[in-house]
Amino acid sequence: MCGITGIYAYNEIGRFHSIQLKNAVESLGKRGPDFADMSLHHFVNLGHTRLSILDLSRGAHQPMKDESGRYTLVFNGEIYNYAELRKKLEAAGYAFRSTGDTEVLLKGLMHWDTEVLAQLNGFFAFAWYDEEEKTLLLARDRFGIKPLLIYEDEDKLLFGSEMKALLEFGIDKSLDYVSLYQYLQFNYIPGPGTISKKYAISSLAIGSG
Repeated sequence: MCGITGIYAYNEIGRFHSIQLKNAVESLGKRGPDFADMSLHHFVNLGHTRLSILDLSRGAHQPMKDESGRYTLVFNGEIYNYAELRKKLEAAGYAFRSTGDTEVLLKGLMHWDTEVLAQLNGFFAFAWYDEEEKTLLLARDRFGIKPLLIYEDEDKLLFGSEMKALLEFGIDKSLDYVSLYQYLQFNYIPGPGTISKKYAISSLAIGSG
């Protein structure tokens, strides 16, 4: 497994919290002991910790950018049909510098945009940033096998593979006791509730059909 985390600041107040990204990445070190790095932009900053599985080379390190530097991806998961998708992308004129599924997902998003989600066979959580459009896409697999926790307030949106990554940004730790009781009763918390009063969204699935 790998770890992803990041911040989308809506203003300068939110941007101030970006200084905690390094701590958030380090908190996910056990998820990805092989490599860790960050991609820093003005209002959007992404972090990744890597557990190398399919492609052990440096070319598969994340955050991963395309050749132009416009697009950046942080990805946790496995795309089972990545070889099939790669063939389609190569036929469309895309070249690859790595052999794993991360670059296939990156260029699949570049080619098909969100329509690639319907073609993905696997389990995943990822963040894809478009520097030109200043847009951030967050998505996870349909069954939520790979975790994607999200916090949002008036200044920023935070995301991470684990709650401890979000806590590094200094968010409120107050418990939602109704959700706690639900967890003790059902062994899960029905959406949209979360264990924390301040979590606007517990998890997000895009393109689930």
